Amino acid sequence: MALQAQAAVRLPKIFGSHMVLQQGKPLIFWGWADSGESVSVTVGSDTRQTTASDKGEWKVVLPAQKAGGPITVRVAGSNTVLLEDVLVGEVWLASGQSNMEMGIGACRNGKEEIAAASHPQIRLFMVANRWKSEPQADLEESNSKGEGLWKVCSPETVAEGGWSGFSGAAYYFGRELQQKLGVPVGLIDATWGGTRIESWTPPEGFASVPALEAEYAKVQLADARTPSHREKLQLVLRQTEEWLGAARQALSDRRFPPAMPAYPQELLPPGQLQAATALYNGMIHPVQPLAVRGFIWYQGEANASEGALYTERMKALVQGWRKVWGDSDLAFYYVQIAPYTYGMSGERIGEFWEAQARAQEVPDTGMVVINDIGDLKDIHPVNKQDVGRRLAAWALAKQYGKSVVYSGPTFKSMKTEGNILRVTFDNTAGGLKARDNKRLTWFEVIDADEGGFVKAEARIEGDSVLLSAPGVKKPVAMRFAWHMSAEPNLANGAGLPAGAFRAGEAPRRDWLGMHVPEAAGYKTVLELDLAKLQREVVYDRDDRAKVASGFDRIAYFVELQDQGGESRFVYVSMDAFTDSLDKIGIPTVASGARFQTKVSRMNVFSNLRDIVTGTNLSGGNIEFWPDNYGAANGAGIPNASGETFDFGDKPSNPRDGYGSMQVHNHQARQTLFAINHWVDGAKADVGIGSQPKGNADWTFAANASNWAVKRLRVLVRPK
Repeated sequence: MALQAQAAVRLPKIFGSHMVLQQGKPLIFWGWADSGESVSVTVGSDTRQTTASDKGEWKVVLPAQKAGGPITVRVAGSNTVLLEDVLVGEVWLASGQSNMEMGIGACRNGKEEIAAASHPQIRLFMVANRWKSEPQADLEESNSKGEGLWKVCSPETVAEGGWSGFSGAAYYFGRELQQKLGVPVGLIDATWGGTRIESWTPPEGFASVPALEAEYAKVQLADARTPSHREKLQLVLRQTEEWLGAARQALSDRRFPPAMPAYPQELLPPGQLQAATALYNGMIHPVQPLAVRGFIWYQGEANASEGALYTERMKALVQGWRKVWGDSDLAFYYVQIAPYTYGMSGERIGEFWEAQARAQEVPDTGMVVINDIGDLKDIHPVNKQDVGRRLAAWALAKQYGKSVVYSGPTFKSMKTEGNILRVTFDNTAGGLKARDNKRLTWFEVIDADEGGFVKAEARIEGDSVLLSAPGVKKPVAMRFAWHMSAEPNLANGAGLPAGAFRAGEAPRRDWLGMHVPEAAGYKTVLELDLAKLQREVVYDRDDRAKVASGFDRIAYFVELQDQGGESRFVYVSMDAFTDSLDKIGIPTVASGARFQTKVSRMNVFSNLRDIVTGTNLSGGNIEFWPDNYGAANGAGIPNASGETFDFGDKPSNPRDGYGSMQVHNHQARQTLFAINHWVDGAKADVGIGSQPKGNADWTFAANASNWAVKRLRVLVRPK
């Protein structure tokens, strides 16, 4: 469709020859023309007319059409635009990050699948990657990558575009629908690898979720169209005018003026790819309100550390897209991210999977579980055929009324039967089974009185699984697949897997008293809720004045609890490296603490299996300072790298800088705990064990806000 003149009637680029129009829904057409120009749109035997507004904008709504075609769409004003070879059927928009972006050629059996991709009843549209500070009226022009044009599905067209072509997950989804429904299918691929969900979310989405109220306020301030932006800008103008008067007077008096007020950063529009609304502005806003049946979504890896918050983000996305489309019934089906060695503690990913599952509280949504087809060594599992089929099963069952199994087993109830937990499931589709015909895996239980979660023996009885474990006499809670490497084998009769979940109330433990016998001979002198970290640390408990006899050993106990209530701890004690009680806590500038030294006779206790525990360990060292620091191994710590932040770094100026409080076992090449950058509060670095990905000592992790509970205790052994 060529633009014939500046004022010629034209359509957004999402309309074009070879496209698919949504069947059974009113069809919205919109575009631009000369102000006051009469515009008519004809689809089949239906014609609607309108007049372009003063801004040169027009919109018409035509009656719903039945599946079929090809037809020609005629848009006429001072010129005529013809959309040819248009089909009527089912239209879906696919979005998300790299696992939805991953092209057919990069997926399993890519060459063979591309060669067999002759499906003239499937039409494809790829949206070019573009983020914008403001909502865009139209998409980018079509380009050499094949983006920006509707295309008939063929071996040539599915292979066009970056990273081996059109979205594999979307293609296999659409292929399944077309084959099962026998109607044309249109697929819109709007994806971008590595992106966060909030960048895809419209302002209307943030506004719909109370838990995101603060983020919505930021979005409003960064939008020049909103009252809050204008009000704040008026204040800035008044302050600037006052400054101009003062500056002119200072110039006249030959003295220095006051500092010029800075322009508030919160009034600037989204300035980078991951900013809230940036991808919505560039890639989704120009597509709506095109009539579609719904959306498929595969994203989460970029938000996986957020735990329960992701449920609220999903609500914002789903409700936001439905709001801007003006259709509260639009379907939304999505994929739970796969097991993989993500850069966090193994159990934390369970909270994220739980958050993804809870997003199904939003009506007309459904989640696909893929913990049986992931790849622990590849964040991009190649089996996108089953991903597409499972997404299609949700649509076939819920949107099209087909009798298909669309879900694996889901938790229904739990009850206690003596020392056994009976967990009952819905969606068993003919019965529960182990998909590999082996013992059920990845079930855990916890006792009411002692210990943490332990591996459970699990056996199937009808639609229930019975759980027990040696030594667990009073089980009160259970969890399933609660680890990033979990590839469990529980499935239903149709072979669909069960996803991660938990049930019951896990008891809170005083891990120090329960698991560290030597602590009985120590005295707690400092205690701090790490949520209160700041430049000048104020302890919740400070009993240093009560230690009169001196001390010969120092111990640190760090406990972190995730958003789901799961706790992890580490206790490490060592021979005293100082005789000053002022220098054993957070090493602020005021404390005078500055240590980069080995420590003797280290004892380590922890409930994390990855941490090396034991007594009289010889590989200990501490890095306590308020300074900035670099990756160079300044103290020559054995096994330390001189190029990455680990257990052998070098302090540098300024003295009142980033800050490090780290205890290491360099012999085991391991960080035991780290509390860094306390001056930044919620963005401090807090971790137990070595960080799985990134810097081993948690430098730049900025993750303190991820922990629901985070506490430090400092103990000494009195002489």
